Amino acid sequence: MTRTEFAAKMSLLSGSLSLDGFDGCDVTIEAVLEKLAVKQAVLKEWEAVARPDAIFASNTSTLPITEIAKAASRPERVVGMHFFNPVHKMPLVEVIFGEKTAPEVTATIFDLAKKMGKTPVVVKDAPGFLVNRILAPYLGEGVRLLLEGVPMEAIDRGMRAFGMPVGPIELLDDVGIDVAAKGAETLSATWPERMPIDPAFGKLVTSGRLGRKTKKGFYRYEGDKRVGPDPQAYADLGVASPGSASISPEALEARLIYPMVNEAAYCLAEGIVAGPDKLDLAMIFGIGFPPFRGGLCAHADARGAAAVASALSRLASEKGPRFNPAPLLADMAKQGRSFFGKE
Repeated sequence: MTRTEFAAKMSLLSGSLSLDGFDGCDVTIEAVLEKLAVKQAVLKEWEAVARPDAIFASNTSTLPITEIAKAASRPERVVGMHFFNPVHKMPLVEVIFGEKTAPEVTATIFDLAKKMGKTPVVVKDAPGFLVNRILAPYLGEGVRLLLEGVPMEAIDRGMRAFGMPVGPIELLDDVGIDVAAKGAETLSATWPERMPIDPAFGKLVTSGRLGRKTKKGFYRYEGDKRVGPDPQAYADLGVASPGSASISPEALEARLIYPMVNEAAYCLAEGIVAGPDKLDLAMIFGIGFPPFRGGLCAHADARGAAAVASALSRLASEKGPRFNPAPLLADMAKQGRSFFGKE
């Protein structure tokens, strides 16, 4: 971009510390604190000054749009428009329609996302929506492996070898441990058996370990560079013998990837997304699931539903009911079916 082009673009922008100017906005994207009461308060303030036909698009990552819209006098104008971090790199935008969102509002935000150069996927309203809901077991199990003594660098290195852009522990640092903890609370309140709250998050947040943004997380940082595991993080978590356990690539995949497949099966059964093709698109563009594996459902089909369900059942007997195969996945295993058709 030339200096002239830059100046022309900047001249289109204006800022304000008041609510002045919202009466001229077609669409407002809200990105305030991830607390329902705060978002609802902002929505009420916005409605008082916005046009009746204006759209309120929330960038919430986990809070249900229907709940946010309960504070609105015009809930049909409230929709979700969830961008993924880092926004300049990740193409995905989840467009979430609540119970009362008007179809033309969903269509308008879908079109706006495309005009921004993003890849939108329409998602039914539910805690965590699609991608973060599926991602939650990956992050949670990553921390549990660390608590079991598997070195954090081994966990992350193993997932990068699988094809993920970063491992689960690295991703927690990048997202923000406090943000992940807040999201985990929302998901656990809905699915306590499948997504139990891990006290490890709370311990780290209490000790001031929020991740890359504070240069203090699971890893140490020099400027923006990740320079290695922080031994004190193990101590803060109460890990008695850090780095004492090992895990094979196959076992690591079963522990971290298969629970995501399981949650994907729940999402498809509930109609959260139109089909496995849209789900795979969202996972590739939202978290960087390795494209060469075709997507999460395509990878599960390559492994075979029976093999995935069997591994999950084995983990459930060893680690607890959070690994119990989803009914859809269990049926696929019994009937020899796959996400994308007959095997």
